[in-house]
Amino acid sequence: MRSLVPGLFAVLLMLSACASRPDITTDYDHNTNFSHYRSFAFEPKLGSEAAGYTSLTTQRIKAATQREMTARGYVYDEANPDLLVNFSAKLEDKVNVTQTPVPMSYYYGYYGYRAGLYAPWPGYALDTNVDHYTEGTINIDLVDRQRRQMVWEGVAVGRLSEGKKQIPEESINQAVTDIFAQYPFRPGGTAAQ
Repeated sequence: MRSLVPGLFAVLLMLSACASRPDITTDYDHNTNFSHYRSFAFEPKLGSEAAGYTSLTTQRIKAATQREMTARGYVYDEANPDLLVNFSAKLEDKVNVTQTPVPMSYYYGYYGYRAGLYAPWPGYALDTNVDHYTEGTINIDLVDRQRRQMVWEGVAVGRLSEGKKQIPEESINQAVTDIFAQYPFRPGGTAAQ
């Protein structure tokens, strides 16, 4: 029974992490009047194209971003956009080490020689869990084309499912949707609903 408790805890922790949505943060230039922006296009050289070509991830983020901007009333205009959209995506291997106290009734010290005679010092019994995982990050920037200045930024950071080495299309769509759910502006200065 003693060895099942930490293992069960680790499995429950992994299942809850896989079902969670990414963490979203946004920020914007509070001195910018967003009512002037009505159109958008993409930066000619996107941050996600550092390798010199358009990847599947770039294509998917671009499509999802265009969908979200259009849904908010912005018009796609490559010739003369008010806003330029730039974005990047990255994956990073992470390690999370946690220590969890094990109930004293399950732990009797080295080789069990204390078995019920007395309890070890408080905090003596710890179960260490090392969790290796991949974290994906998507950054989306809105840039005032005339001033060449970023005016809004949205970031999604989330844990990829076990064994994934690229951000899946459904995760990209969800992350971009969640990022733009935090975008408070509409063309002409109306607030988002």
